Amino acid sequence: MLEFEDVIYVDNNATTPVDPRVKEEILPYLGEKYGNPNSMHQKGREARAPIDEARERVASLLNSRSEEIIFTSSATESNNHAIKGTACSKKQQGKHIITTKIEHKSVKEPINYLKKQGYKTTYLDVDKDGYIDLEELKDSVRDDTIFVSIMLANNEIGTIEPVKEAAQIIPDQTIFHTDAAQVPGKLEIDVDKLGIDLLTINGHKMYGPKGVGALYINEKTEIDPLLHGGGQELGRRSGTENVPYIVGLGKAAEVAEEEQKKDKEKLTKFQQQVIEEITQEVEKTKLNGPKEPRLPGNVNISFKGVEGEALVLRLDGRGISASTGSACASEQLEASYVLKEIGLKPEHAHSSLRIGFSRFNTQEDVDNLIKELKEVVKQLRSISAL
Repeated sequence: MLEFEDVIYVDNNATTPVDPRVKEEILPYLGEKYGNPNSMHQKGREARAPIDEARERVASLLNSRSEEIIFTSSATESNNHAIKGTACSKKQQGKHIITTKIEHKSVKEPINYLKKQGYKTTYLDVDKDGYIDLEELKDSVRDDTIFVSIMLANNEIGTIEPVKEAAQIIPDQTIFHTDAAQVPGKLEIDVDKLGIDLLTINGHKMYGPKGVGALYINEKTEIDPLLHGGGQELGRRSGTENVPYIVGLGKAAEVAEEEQKKDKEKLTKFQQQVIEEITQEVEKTKLNGPKEPRLPGNVNISFKGVEGEALVLRLDGRGISASTGSACASEQLEASYVLKEIGLKPEHAHSSLRIGFSRFNTQEDVDNLIKELKEVVKQLRSISAL
């Protein structure tokens, strides 16, 4: 647990705390190192050098070339850039897009926008564990298919999609994108092995700051810019660079690469303990998503007879921060579309709890979480009309 933490925070699929090492590296660029990185003078050079270093660090994390990395404001911007940038650059080739039914809203909504502009979309079904069917993907590819987006790991149920296998099906002339925002520091990412053209990450899901992301663009892939102006980011993303947060993302990427093996082991251990103890010792529970392989640290369980929002609020009152699903949709108080797509009945979808561990959680956190969760479920069931 971080020294300033006064709660057990297990909502790390929504956002992670900033690693102290990242914070330390950011601070000078919020103070004395304030120059515009596009200026030729000393202050400008002082701001330019750390951007170049951050680009190298992110490239190393992804096993790419530094020239293939552009910095953005978020994973949402990166996903929008990938989707709309492809649509603009490929509009003469075709207007057909393929994606899955369980993508993050920052993929779903740009595609919905393009549908209103006349683009056609095929949505791949998923099975009870959230996996796509590669045969359905193969059958869905058409001559006019310009873009495919399949997330690397799902933010709600932890499904790790067969992206590498999908890449072998998708034709060379079709651009293949994956949203990997949940993955850095938990699983290895190698863009060459994956065989993808575009890949999205962001800062705040990997112990970096909010307000910064990155988009990997393969050197052979041509997509149009989303933002036009001064031609920053290798001419692909205009706007004065957010130096402090780019520095933070670079440091977060470096730490993620160095500690990935250790973090994966820890997160998987905590994950398995919660899954085993809760599903075996609390009756009428259901694990949502695959048991294994699963995104390290992610747990999603439905508790029959318990409303998910009530469960989150009761846990919050006991100093435990968890969630019912994606933070981007939590204010709508609707059952998760991801859980609906894997076949959950409404009562099970509404009774789900998502837990996401981080490198800062401790064994004591896990033990206390399990203890409190059992007690809260028992209390809520005793007063439930469900």
